[in-house]
Amino acid sequence: MFPEKQKFVVFSVLCIGFLTYTSFLYTHLPNPNPSFSSSEAKGKALWQKHNCIACHQIYGLGGYLGPDLTNEYSLRGSMFIHIFLQSGNTTMPNYHLSETEIQELTDYLKSVDQSGKADPRKFSINTNGTINQ
Repeated sequence: MFPEKQKFVVFSVLCIGFLTYTSFLYTHLPNPNPSFSSSEAKGKALWQKHNCIACHQIYGLGGYLGPDLTNEYSLRGSMFIHIFLQSGNTTMPNYHLSETEIQELTDYLKSVDQSGKADPRKFSINTNGTINQ
């Protein structure tokens, strides 16, 4: 087949190419340091604590029982979200959240809404692996 020296050269070129491409991608990410306010960070923690992703989606990823909540804030507004979290319905249970927790979850959903669009079918994938919305 191939001599050992040739295998080593090919392996080295592939490793160097992989490391170069990886470092390029990680230094040119669209938003490498997303900033959350304290309220948004607490809302994200509540989202994870109550495992909301099991039923709901964000950016098209998650469960299918509830709606995709990526752009729900701009579609329905904070009052709708507040009332829905306060009372629940037949599909979504009432988690008996405090007013502060409801506000934190609403702030988190607002930050998600401002960060992107929900429908991944409209995304365009760049050659470097990043996505334009």
